Amino acid sequence: MRKVYCIGETLIDFISLDKNKTLKSSGAFSKAAGGAPMNAAIAVAKYGGHSVMLTKVANDSFGEFLLHVMSSNGVDISHIVRTDEGETGLAFVSLGEDGERTFSFYRKNAADLLLSPEEVGDIRFQEGDFLHFCSVDLVESPLKQTHIELINKVRSAGGVVCFDVNVRTALWPDETMCRNTILQFITKADIIKVSSEELEFVSGITNEEDAIHSLLNGHVKAVVYRKGNEGAAIYIKDERVYEHPGFRVTPVDTTGAGDAFIGSFLRELAMLNTTPSNLTKLLHTHHNRLLIFANASGALAATVKGAIDSAPGRAGVMEFIKTMHEQSPNYKSW
Repeated sequence: MRKVYCIGETLIDFISLDKNKTLKSSGAFSKAAGGAPMNAAIAVAKYGGHSVMLTKVANDSFGEFLLHVMSSNGVDISHIVRTDEGETGLAFVSLGEDGERTFSFYRKNAADLLLSPEEVGDIRFQEGDFLHFCSVDLVESPLKQTHIELINKVRSAGGVVCFDVNVRTALWPDETMCRNTILQFITKADIIKVSSEELEFVSGITNEEDAIHSLLNGHVKAVVYRKGNEGAAIYIKDERVYEHPGFRVTPVDTTGAGDAFIGSFLRELAMLNTTPSNLTKLLHTHHNRLLIFANASGALAATVKGAIDSAPGRAGVMEFIKTMHEQSPNYKSW
């Protein structure tokens, strides 16, 4: 099984305890480890894979907490760089009745943005390793250049590049810069993950099918399209589409559900010894397995407070899939 390297932000989510209240009205918050790449790394490790986190962490109490959460969940933190220059980024999150979130970020001096290409120069990717990243840390910073360096490096080694667009416009100077940067990096990836809420913003196209197919350019071989409680689909460059309806649950907090989804998806692909040359074939062969496990992981993550750190491991996901299949023959079996 190959390694899944996740690069990008680690931060602290302060999640409102007052459901269906705005951040202005909320009076109490619960601390949780957060950051989409870190959540995905934890998901890979919790589901039995080998994940490696690439980031820069502040020498403060929150930084110590983040390192503890990652290591206690089995994430390889040996390449993480510590610094006194930056601070740990913060995100305050309010929750609606349906578990959906509103964010307010504090990360202008975030330590992770300071990670330079020289500080990850010792990493040696192997054929079949994965590099997973998101858009939050593609703002102009040393870390953006580090993304470019590592994408080129993993591609040269025969590894697979995955990009979860994970749009957070509040962290960009303007929406046009956010969209243009995402489009620039989409062409560098083998796998794109995008949600139904993000698709039109990223593509600029209102028609769903046309929007998805517009992303299948450059190195992109597949778009993984997540549709919330309606499941997910895999669009492959040769025009094939595979879908799974997902699993209906009562959401408590959707924070990290998308990261659990893509982390579990990548873990299953890594187990199959995937490379860029066999990726399309493996998606055709194993699409049902990939979508069922990813949808179940995302659904279960949405039933607990906080990000993936609180979600069940692989055994819990497999038991959930079995139970759902027994209750309803409409759910496809493994």
